[in-house]
Amino acid sequence: MKALHALSICVLLAGCSTAPAPAPVAESHGVGTIVRLDPAFDALVPKDAVIEKVAGGFEFTEGPLWRPDGQLWFSDVTGNVVRSVTPAGQVTILIPKGGGETNAPAGSFIGPNAMVADKDGYVLLCQHTNRRIVRVAKDLTITPYIEKFEGKRFNSPNDLVYKSDGALYFTDPPYGLLKQDDDPAKELKFNGVFRYAGGKLTAVIKDLNRPNGLAFSPDEKTFYVDNSEEKKRIWMKYDVQADGSVSNGKLFADVTAEKEEGLPDGFKVDSQGNIWSSGPAGIWVFSPDGKHLGTLKTPEIPANCGWGDDGKTLYITARTSIYRIKLAVAGEKPLYQVYQ
Repeated sequence: MKALHALSICVLLAGCSTAPAPAPVAESHGVGTIVRLDPAFDALVPKDAVIEKVAGGFEFTEGPLWRPDGQLWFSDVTGNVVRSVTPAGQVTILIPKGGGETNAPAGSFIGPNAMVADKDGYVLLCQHTNRRIVRVAKDLTITPYIEKFEGKRFNSPNDLVYKSDGALYFTDPPYGLLKQDDDPAKELKFNGVFRYAGGKLTAVIKDLNRPNGLAFSPDEKTFYVDNSEEKKRIWMKYDVQADGSVSNGKLFADVTAEKEEGLPDGFKVDSQGNIWSSGPAGIWVFSPDGKHLGTLKTPEIPANCGWGDDGKTLYITARTSIYRIKLAVAGEKPLYQVYQ
C-alpha cells in the first residue's frame, strides 16, 4: 500500500498549527479501509469498527434516508428509481421513474436524488427530470411541493435539510440538465441554495458553481455547503442570521489538490458537530474547526451518507452499492427523523 500523508488537505482556518501531525494509520476492516489521522478519531470510530456492504447491483446510489419502519430509502440517480433496503440487505423498489418520465440517454443524472423526513411521516424528494421537490405520502403517492423560483423552473434540486424552526434549505445545481449550464432548458442564471419558510422562497447563496451537500451545525449557528466541481472541490461555512439568511462565507476545507477520485457531495453532521462527508476515495471526517480527523475508504467512491438504525450507524451510498459502519457517536437528529 502506498504511504499515506498525514494531512492531505490544508486546514483553512485561522490559527492552523504547522506542527507535524501524527503518522496516519490505515487499517483494513471489512470491505474497506479506515484511515486514522488524529487521536480524536478513535472516540468516533471504534477500533473494532467494520465497513460492511449491505446491498449492491445498482447504478448510482444517493440520498440515503432512514425510515421509522427500520428500512433505508435511497435513490438511484441514473437508474431513475427509489428503493428501500433492510439492514439484512433485502431490497424493494418503491418509486419507479422516481425522477420523472424521461427519454434521456442511459447514464444521465435524471433520476431522484436526496430525501428528507417531513411532517406526519411524509418524505420530501428531489427530482432531477421534473426539476422540483415533491412530497411522498405513506402510500407512496406523490404531490408537487416546490417547483419554481420567481416563475422560473429549478435546474435540478439536489440535497435538502430542515432547520429546527421548520425552514427548508436546498441546493440546485444543474446536474440533471443534459448540458448542465449550457442546456437551453436552463431557466435560472445561477446555481443556488434556497430557503423555503412560511410559504416564501428566497435564494440565500448564488455564488457557488456547483452547490451540493448542505447541513447545519448542532447549534444552527453555522451553515455548511460544499461545491462539487473538479476544479473547486471545497466546503464553505456561513453564519446563520436571525431571519434565516446566511452571510460571511468562509472556506472550511479544500481537497482540490487531491489525486484520488471523488468530490465533496452529500454529507451529515454528528451530535458533536463533526462533519462526515463524501470526498476523494471515501467519507472524510472533519472536526468542527476543519481538522481532517480520518477517512472511511469504501470500495467504491461515495456520493452521500446518512444516519440509521439507532442513530449511530452511518449508511453510505457509493456508486453501485450501499455500505454501513457502526460508530461510537450519534448523528445530529434531523427535525422530523425517527430512529429505532
